[in-house]
Amino acid sequence: MPTVIGVTFRPAGKIYYFAPGDMEIEENDYVIVETSRGVEFGLVIQPPKEVSQDEIVEPLKPVIRKATIRDKEQYYENKELEKEAFGICLDKIEEHGLPMKLVDVEYTFDHNKIIFYFTADGRVDFRELVKDLAHIFKTRIELRQIGVRDEAKLIGGLGPCGMPSCCTRFLRDFEPVSINMAKQQELSLNPAKISGICGRLMCCLRYEKECYKDMKKEMPDRGETVDLEIGSGEIVDRNLIKKTVKVGLSEDETVEIDAGQLPGYDPGRDEEIDDGRAEDINKE
Repeated sequence: MPTVIGVTFRPAGKIYYFAPGDMEIEENDYVIVETSRGVEFGLVIQPPKEVSQDEIVEPLKPVIRKATIRDKEQYYENKELEKEAFGICLDKIEEHGLPMKLVDVEYTFDHNKIIFYFTADGRVDFRELVKDLAHIFKTRIELRQIGVRDEAKLIGGLGPCGMPSCCTRFLRDFEPVSINMAKQQELSLNPAKISGICGRLMCCLRYEKECYKDMKKEMPDRGETVDLEIGSGEIVDRNLIKKTVKVGLSEDETVEIDAGQLPGYDPGRDEEIDDGRAEDINKE
């Protein structure tokens, strides 16, 4: 099996495999590699390991070299140039009156290309804009339209939970999220409460799905009748995180108790969950 290293070019970005050859490369090293876009500066997040041929996208390209001090200086110089290019492009977009929102600018390491990322409600005729930018920067120009989830990943921000958005911290790929996942987790279906900063369903609905599935196995169902010391009642609500239930003793009286205190409570019982085939409403 071939030996590869995993390299990323952005924080929480996708992982790409490269052949390390005879070089001694460790995790958190910086490397210079050749990609389909040209020569790039990347961070090693997976040290050398063997993978099956099926996991490799051919052709597997070799690492050019470990990054030098000068390479790192150039990388940070490129970041400053990107800020300048962002301002220039904004002025040109306004000059041409284009209905587009500039999100980010990226120089390839060797200055072979500049990529401008933008969002728009529909198709945008930016041919004249590309001509102007190519004339100014004297290199290849690419304008790439992205979706709102990609925009949130590039810009970042705080999610409804108060933490930095998951896509900027650790989610390297976007997976489909459906409203059915929110239903299974017994969350409010109010769009404002289950949507992220991108306006789409929160990514955590998918990766927390299995946790909620396990918690539901350990909780009694709504509608079950239970006998308490203060009287009999019906379970009218439950909190999967706190592992508590609300028992209705009468029309006007409810009590919240720890589910583990319920008589006959069996935390090991199983519960069938219908995953359904909800339409994926988060595809770009």
